[in-house]
Amino acid sequence: MTRYILAIDQGTTSSRAMIFDERAEVRAVSQQEFPQHFPESGWVEHDPEDIWDSVLRTCREAMEKAGIGAGDLAGIGITNQRETTVIWDRQTGKPIYHAIVWQDRRAATLCRTLKDEGHEPVIQDKTGLLADPYFSATKIRWILDNVEGAQARAERGELAFGTVDTFLLWRLTGGRRHLTDATNASRTLLFNIHEQRWDKDLLALFNVPESLLPEVKDSADDFGDIEADLLGGTVPVYGMAGDQQAALFGQTCFREGMAKSTYGTGCFLMLNTGDKPLHSESRLLTTVAYRLNGKTTYALEGSIFIAGAAIQWLRDGIKLIRMAKETESLAEQTPANHGVYLVPAFTGLGAPYWDPKARGAIFGLTRDTGIKEIVTAGLQSVCYQTKDLQKAMERDGVRPVALRVDGGMVENNWVLQFLADILGATVDRPRLIETTALGAAYLAGLKAGVFESLEALEQLWQCDRSFTPEMTKETRDRLYEGWVEAVNRLQD
Repeated sequence: MTRYILAIDQGTTSSRAMIFDERAEVRAVSQQEFPQHFPESGWVEHDPEDIWDSVLRTCREAMEKAGIGAGDLAGIGITNQRETTVIWDRQTGKPIYHAIVWQDRRAATLCRTLKDEGHEPVIQDKTGLLADPYFSATKIRWILDNVEGAQARAERGELAFGTVDTFLLWRLTGGRRHLTDATNASRTLLFNIHEQRWDKDLLALFNVPESLLPEVKDSADDFGDIEADLLGGTVPVYGMAGDQQAALFGQTCFREGMAKSTYGTGCFLMLNTGDKPLHSESRLLTTVAYRLNGKTTYALEGSIFIAGAAIQWLRDGIKLIRMAKETESLAEQTPANHGVYLVPAFTGLGAPYWDPKARGAIFGLTRDTGIKEIVTAGLQSVCYQTKDLQKAMERDGVRPVALRVDGGMVENNWVLQFLADILGATVDRPRLIETTALGAAYLAGLKAGVFESLEALEQLWQCDRSFTPEMTKETRDRLYEGWVEAVNRLQD
């Protein structure tokens, strides 16, 4: 009898459920978008109830499409938008405030204070991260400061914190399990990645009671059984990882030097550094790639806040296109050196700049500029930002031996060819581009015994197409110099 894995992929703009069989083939998919909330400039929120409803609905629909019941599932894997912060009442399970999304920049003043007081070096040494509003602890601090009575309730043990994985697990298990995995914990600013535990010095720095926090487990582990009435029977949750780590796992980047770049709402380039955390001098992040059987594998990561969201803005914000797929044909009609640069700093700049106050801009507009040039500049901005990360990794003494790409944007062949050109490197697109959900399925399947080993998973990876550089180095350097100049002007 075929055994199936249900992967829950809870993203920034939508929730997706996917059913995989024991050959890692997709048997069914269901996806649902949910509302985004922008209460003030630079603020981004979700209603956790919208997240929960969309997850439950897509899981049920995917199982119905696949024609399977709970008894056919060997396990569930969860992957999630990282750093997004939820705090809820332990008795009722109800959030005390909206989820504050990873893109949110409201804690910029707190982060500036931490830097001015000299705390950032200690934070980076312990967590591999920087003092930036991106990470969860600053969002926890804002909620505890701004929701009446929240700090006192947290100190009395009445509240629970979680990133989205933890919140979903709490709901799925009827409040019986308050857990996370090492990858999500490593993104909070509160987790010591060397000692693999919550750090008491950092808890004191952010004034966060340890009772608020979940227990941290391996990425493939027993996270508890879901409530029988949710999907028609009890099913164990066996895998959990933040979305970018899940994508690395789904791309089977298990060997040191292998790298993946995911193009979703944001863009995230992650390089496997093996069993040793590499300290970045270029303001990249050191993070947990995955933890299996108590052994931690680390990664170096560059985080770009706006990638696919820039195309979404071109479509929904200024309505230059009706559908994202139109961008490929528009770019094919436009020379690469058209002179327009779009810097999509809608919620600040991520790595390696880390400028929370930066805002988006378009440079190089002339009377000849039209829709084609602006749309092409939007696509190119994603590739230029990836080049920023490549340069930063090179300054840290590492260069990916292979770059595997995934996420919705990589269906665009023009983007991947320009990416290969501007990086001066081969870019490989896998047959299955939704590797975030696949990584969650792999983790759950390893624990369930559906997949035997990492070596067996490596054999499942298949390349759809490789893109090799065609641009001259002179052209590449000239285009990238224009991008650097645009970013510098934005920050002046």
